[in-house]
Amino acid sequence: MSAGKDPLPPYFNIDPEAAARRLSEPIDTARFAKAAAFAARGREDLAKRGYAPDGRKRLRRFSTWEVCRYLIPVATGHFRRVLRNNPDLPQGTGEGNSKWFTLDEVLRLRDHFATEGAARREYRPWRPEGLPAKTIAVANFKGGVGKTSTAAHLAMSAALDGYKVLVIDLDSQGSMTSIMGGQVPDEWSTAFPLLAKDYALALQDENKVRDAAGQTPLPFDETLTEALRTSARDIIQPTHWPNIDLLGAQLNLYWAEFQVPVWRMGLRSWPLWDALSNALVNERIVDDYDIILIDTPPALGYLTINALAAADILLVPLGASFLEFDSTGRFFDMLYSTFASVEEGENAARRRDGLPEMRFEWDAVRALVTRFDAAQQTDLANVIQAYFGDFMTTYRQEVTAMVGQAGEQVNGIYEADYREFNRDTYVRGRETFDRTWAEVKELVLGTWWRDQQMEQAERQAGDGVDVKEQADG
Repeated sequence: MSAGKDPLPPYFNIDPEAAARRLSEPIDTARFAKAAAFAARGREDLAKRGYAPDGRKRLRRFSTWEVCRYLIPVATGHFRRVLRNNPDLPQGTGEGNSKWFTLDEVLRLRDHFATEGAARREYRPWRPEGLPAKTIAVANFKGGVGKTSTAAHLAMSAALDGYKVLVIDLDSQGSMTSIMGGQVPDEWSTAFPLLAKDYALALQDENKVRDAAGQTPLPFDETLTEALRTSARDIIQPTHWPNIDLLGAQLNLYWAEFQVPVWRMGLRSWPLWDALSNALVNERIVDDYDIILIDTPPALGYLTINALAAADILLVPLGASFLEFDSTGRFFDMLYSTFASVEEGENAARRRDGLPEMRFEWDAVRALVTRFDAAQQTDLANVIQAYFGDFMTTYRQEVTAMVGQAGEQVNGIYEADYREFNRDTYVRGRETFDRTWAEVKELVLGTWWRDQQMEQAERQAGDGVDVKEQADG
């Protein structure tokens, strides 16, 4: 066909009068409320696709094949013999050899094998006694990079592995909360009251000093009074996973981004970045769980800063594209600028007062390539790997059709019944997140081990000092 006969691109010959006829009346602010109401109704309908008919979300059962392949490392024949010989153990449901087990039942079976099974077999994941949970923040200020999907699947992976997990949703969009089936009626069921409580406690301390000096106390409003009556355990809720709890989010959590700087202006000495960490530590939440996973909003705001300051491990998802690589580099630059400026300001005051200096520190930081298409993105992924070096995970989280299908039901792939797929498709799709969890678990175990060795060394050094003092005495 000759060039003269080719159809023109669609942006030529648009009739302005016809275009005007297609327009609605000018949009006022009330129209946004109407759109939001429709979206809220649709969001609720779509989010409940994975719910049971009674409106509750439930975790599916796991087959003998899945239990023996992925959850308890035993041969299926031996597994069945153990069940026959121990009728008090969960026997599963179903006919013949095709038995299905709840995750609660799997956890009970895992405990039995850990007690009675082969000594060198890993039936339960390693967890050092006496050390707090490892907190993992999943963050990047670019949206659409797979933060929530990565955080949700890591939580599920850790739970299937036998760990007790707390998921904290700091994104006011509440996507993680929807995946976990959470019910969050208002901001008082989010992390907001924990931030408010931390400020209230700091304000109380300041007012005691002011009272002793005969100065006027700083104002203490109803929000702060109410926050003092709230504990983290009041707002942490169970999920349909027996070993995953949730601190959820909803739209009103976004107001924290406006309220936190107001509080900070009222009391410049308040370390706002420590508010979430203080709640987790002071209320001993870190002792209740093995893994705490924080899903952050796509911005480096006050909520994200709290998540990063509370984290032991930082995961930064990004796609293998130039724009996402560039954005992630700028994210690291902003992390440096933000936390270095906090350190500089705090340490200037500490030096004046003769106090030891503070610094932010993370056990590990890893950038993780998500939605990876090996056929199209390998070259650019290799370039990203070269520039970020040891900040990168080895495994690239491949995109699979199974992830998309599970997402349509507002589920993780671990919640999808493998009978809905070809078994090979299921194995490949699951491997995507199994391998991601393997790398993250290696970080968790390695940092726990290092912490344990440091604690033992400090204890031995302390014992040596005690012996020397006794000898000197």
